[in-house]
Amino acid sequence: MSDLWNPITIGDMTLPHRLAMAPMTRSRAKADGTPGDLAAEYYAQRSSFGLIVSEGTQPSDDGQGYVTTPGIYTDAHVEGWKKVTSAVHDAGGRMFIQLMHVGRMSHPDNTPHHRQPIAPSAIAPGLQMFTATGMQDAPVPRAMTTDDIKKTVGEFVLAARRAVDAGADGVEIHGANGYLIHQFFAPNANLRIDAYGGSIENRARFGIEVAAAVADAIGPRRVGFRISPSAPIGGLVEGEQAGNLYRYVASELDKLGLAYLHFLHTGDEVLAEDIRARWSRPLLFLRSGRTLENLEDDLLTGQADVLPIGRWALANPDFIKRYKSGAAYNEADRATFYGGGARGYTDYPMLAA
Repeated sequence: MSDLWNPITIGDMTLPHRLAMAPMTRSRAKADGTPGDLAAEYYAQRSSFGLIVSEGTQPSDDGQGYVTTPGIYTDAHVEGWKKVTSAVHDAGGRMFIQLMHVGRMSHPDNTPHHRQPIAPSAIAPGLQMFTATGMQDAPVPRAMTTDDIKKTVGEFVLAARRAVDAGADGVEIHGANGYLIHQFFAPNANLRIDAYGGSIENRARFGIEVAAAVADAIGPRRVGFRISPSAPIGGLVEGEQAGNLYRYVASELDKLGLAYLHFLHTGDEVLAEDIRARWSRPLLFLRSGRTLENLEDDLLTGQADVLPIGRWALANPDFIKRYKSGAAYNEADRATFYGGGARGYTDYPMLAA
């Protein structure tokens, strides 16, 4: 039998089982980035997951990539998130807010200041972005100066402090899925010749500096970090050195004493085992292509300590109860994934009490 229903301690939290809710963008925030009026209900409905990792939340104006995604850097944002975290805590859950700076995965039409995106180097992702006026090419970003890098580290720190002010149990630093930290990792997006480009150690430097600064600000036991080695997202190609870069990143992050590492796994089994060996604390492991039938396999092998659940959680707020009882599942409505109101957000039916 797996450890699925055994409690686990992550940071300062004791969680009731080994499932968690993965971060999923829902694009329902208000125009100023304050969580939408239904967000508290949405997350509280899913509190039986124990640990909820919120949707990606920008730490600054520069960090926003998509329309109506939430922020966590203004007083209004804090007040909005307080309603969410209070609702989750009242329902028995815990919540980490994911800090997501998108870097070049943006468009000026989608940000409050309407400025050119920033990135490690002035290289466009070669993709289109959804904007209020339709699909548009993501523009060439402005290459960050060293002062920009220091400023952005500070923005992550401010956002982490504001998340704690808002009642979050911690933050997850998004170093995956084609966004800013991931862009520094990837040699086809990072052509820098300074201390943040070239070698594995240099390309990893920004992400590690962000993690260290955030851990120093709010305590390492309140900080998680997400990676997605070699995930073909956002136009990134990480190449043959990717495995060694992530081995190095995992080892360096482990020295910081963070609460957890969140690993989106897309196929390199040797690398997955090596990162497991290098990481001494809880590992959240999300395997691409996982099915309900093999859900617990990574717990049985010891590869995972916690299994994050994505779209099944989106469509089944009571997924825990359904999985335990063998009940049928709701199908996710793709047409309502992003934007809108209650439909496809807070109206998925739950099992009778």
